Amino acid sequence: MIRLLIADDHQIVREGLKYVVSQCRDIQVEGEADDGETAVALAQATNADVLLLDVSMPGPGVLDVIRRLKRLRPKLKVLVLSVHPEGHYARRVLMAGADGYLTKNHSSQALASAIRQVHAGRKYVTPSLAQELALDLAYGREGQPHETLSNREYEVFLRLGAGKAADQIAQELKLSPKTVRTYRSRILEKTNLRSTAEIIFYAVNHQLVTEVAEERSETASPKDARVRRSRAPRT
Repeated sequence: MIRLLIADDHQIVREGLKYVVSQCRDIQVEGEADDGETAVALAQATNADVLLLDVSMPGPGVLDVIRRLKRLRPKLKVLVLSVHPEGHYARRVLMAGADGYLTKNHSSQALASAIRQVHAGRKYVTPSLAQELALDLAYGREGQPHETLSNREYEVFLRLGAGKAADQIAQELKLSPKTVRTYRSRILEKTNLRSTAEIIFYAVNHQLVTEVAEERSETASPKDARVRRSRAPRT
């Protein structure tokens, strides 16, 4: 029997995952968490074999959570679930020690297969991601500007790209607003962008975020809007 932990900050998602798992005779849910700290605590308090870990939750960033889990529970398998396109976040979580990466638009059968595969000690990536990683190694493809960001900068970058304000990001990542603004300055410098509006446009244009908060998108000035349109790639 595979003992499973589920970590996702949306209850409806956790309920859906539990329903999927309930259809599998060889998988049993041992517990659930709605933030990174609780996920780490549960992993230490239980004998779970596999953790389903959402990539975007309140508390410490997913990369920090993975590294802590691998230090505290090295035998625990971590399968990351994400709404982000697999090519953008998968490399980072796999390098941090995750055992697999799966986007949430895959089928319940794919999820069950991924759980069984990481439990068996194998890495899980989809064929499309495996192909992309192989091409990167074979041809040494040049990285995108956002790939130069540190792990923490990238986590802040994704939240800025989703239209979240500094105070909200600070609360989610348990940082001070001042620290978030410092990260924002570094992000702008490294990516050669000039404003939060351009970060939003870049993130959307590169399919790094799936939706942008309305209140943030509506605050962009006409000047920012012109800049964002001028930087859109030609097709």
